[in-house]
Order: sequence, then structure tokens, then C-alpha cells
Amino acid sequence: MNVLKLADLDVKGKRVFIRADFNVPQDDAGNITEDTRIRAALPTLKYCLENGAAVMVTSHLGRPSEGELKPEDTLMPVAVRLGQLLNKPVRLVADWVDGGFKVEPGEIVLLENCRCNKGEKKNSDELAQKMAKLCDIYVNDAFGTAHRAEATTHGIAKFAPVACAGFLMGAEIDALSRALENPKRPLVAIVAGAKVSTKLTILKSLAEKVDQLIVGGGIANTFLLANGKRIGDSLAEPNLVSEAHAIMDIMKERGADVPLPVDVVVADEVSAMARGAKVSVDEVGAHDRILDVGPKTAAKLADIIAHAGTIVWNGPVGVFELDQFAGGTKMLASAIAHSDGFSLAGGGDTLAAIAKFHIADDVDYISTGGGAFLEFLEGKKLPAIEVLESRARG
Repeated sequence: MNVLKLADLDVKGKRVFIRADFNVPQDDAGNITEDTRIRAALPTLKYCLENGAAVMVTSHLGRPSEGELKPEDTLMPVAVRLGQLLNKPVRLVADWVDGGFKVEPGEIVLLENCRCNKGEKKNSDELAQKMAKLCDIYVNDAFGTAHRAEATTHGIAKFAPVACAGFLMGAEIDALSRALENPKRPLVAIVAGAKVSTKLTILKSLAEKVDQLIVGGGIANTFLLANGKRIGDSLAEPNLVSEAHAIMDIMKERGADVPLPVDVVVADEVSAMARGAKVSVDEVGAHDRILDVGPKTAAKLADIIAHAGTIVWNGPVGVFELDQFAGGTKMLASAIAHSDGFSLAGGGDTLAAIAKFHIADDVDYISTGGGAFLEFLEGKKLPAIEVLESRARG
């Protein structure tokens, strides 16, 4: 994917409009409880400020109603936190679409919640053109929203004098391209989660590309059903057995593989008090629930990962939040951490597993985008990236 990048531009004295993703979690009092997304935008913001740009940055927060700004929708807590991280004041500007505010070179202002503007979600050209007039350079640094065509993620990029990717967006594009467009082989994908239905298109898309497709969680149970195994009361989707067959057939025709569990950890309930029992996949009882892969399977998967050239990881292979069902995901995480292959991980549960097993520094790239990451894996064109590619072509 060829896009113009911020690092290649001279921003001195220019008005730079940055679309960031500051959609951070807050407590009932409005205090930010986790600021990773704000920190992720700092390289782009600092580059612009240190090189003499007049910086305007905006983001969405929550799910506001267009045309009205409620107290819970304000970016004021973000302005405060951003000011602390940048060690300089960050002024919050309301009603900014028509201009009327000043920002000097070396100064930064935060433009109030962009989803409160009428026409934002519908990608209004009228709104996008007004916003484009505010700047000399438009920078998209919000990969987490790249799958949405909205006025601040797509429309403005059509009309701004220059449109480019910020450091975070650029890094996401490079990592995803490296993993899927020109990967070092073998390419191994781990796709796990509760339902095949939510990741069916991803599984089909990856089946055409990868050398090994590791499935886990409820998805693996559906594949086990397709393989004629009994799964007791385990979470699965029997109506999608034919789809699982089709995916395995695609892989088989290509000489690729879907390695299924040979042993599993079962219990009669999902709870902190449940006792896990390790059994062969052929010994699952009528009322057992499969809640993790067993040690033999975990060792087999770890060996596959150890020999991979590229690893794409989306989803834990068991109920890792409970220690008695975390063994499979822990071994898989350790294998990824120690692998010489290029590793790319994304998705909320995956990030939680990475945090739990303390391997963040050992994963080559951790994607900040949930939905955008998944849609990229599906092979979909992401509107916010597509428009940057279009502008780069001239």
C-alpha cells in the first residue's frame, strides 16, 4: 500500500489537521482509566510541534448524538491528559468547523468531539470541505477508525491540499502489508474466539493465503464437530459445520493445514471454582465443556509457531482469564514471544492476553485497531487508507 507519510513532508509554518483516536475508557466521574491511545498519538503530535507546525487534532469519544454535545461526550479530560503528556497547555476548541479560532506555529489545540458535528458519520462532503479549509496538511493517525468512511477519516482527505498518514497509521500499514501482502513463509495465522460466524470471512480469506491456520475457542469446537468429534456441551455452531469443512478443504487443496486439538481441558462449568480435567479429544464426555487446548496440543501449536516466518494472532485459544484454562494461550503466547518470525497481533482479547502474559515487548507489532484490524484480515479495503492511496497516486 503506497501512501504519503508525514515524515516525508515539511510541516514548518503549516496548519496541520490530525485525526487521532482518543476514544479512551473513562470512569463514572469522567477520569481516563487507560491512556494507551493518547500515548500512541504522541510521536505524530511531537513531530509536528517540534517542526513548527500549527497543530489541530480531533477525535471521537463515545457515541454522541450528532448536533449536540453532552457533558459525557466532551474531550476535556483528553485535553488535560494530553497537556500532561506533552508538558504544554492544550486548549479545547468547541464549535470549530467554521474556523474562527487561532493556532500559532508550535501550538496545539484539541478540536471538540468530531462525532458531535452533523454529517460526520454520513461522511458529508459539505462538512468535509469546511474542515479541509482549516488546514494545509491533513494527517490520519487513527487506524482504529480506518474501516469507517466518515468526514474526518475519509471526506476531508479528498479535499485537503495534502493528505498523508501519521506515524501510527503508517506503522500499521507497514506491519499489515508485511504480514499479509509479502510475508516470510511459513505464514501462520491464529484465529480464535467464541463464534465461527463472526470470523467466517476472515477464516475464508486467510485460508487462501496461510500455510497453517490455527483455530481456537468456540471456533475450534465447530471444526472438531466437522471432523466428527464429540464436544459435549461445548460452545459451538453446528449449523456452520459445512463452512468449517469448506475452509479445511481450501487449505487441503493448497497443501496447507488446519491443526486441530488432540487433547483438551474440560470442565462442567465456566467459573473460577471449576476444576479442569485434561482429556484426549476422543474422550470428551456428554456434559463436558471444552475450555482450553490440552498440553499435547499446546506443544504441537508452539512447534508450528517456532518454525513460522510470519505469525498473525487474533484471539486466545481458551478461557485464559481463568488460570486453570489459560495454559494453552500462555504456551502459545510464549512461543510467539520466542519466535524468530515476524509477529503481528490485534483484537481486544488478544491484547488482554498479551498483557496478562507480559509479552508486549516480544511481539513485533501490536495493532491498535480492533474492527479495522479484523477487516484488513478479511481482505477488505479500508476506506481511510484507500483514500490516502488515491491521493498518493495524484
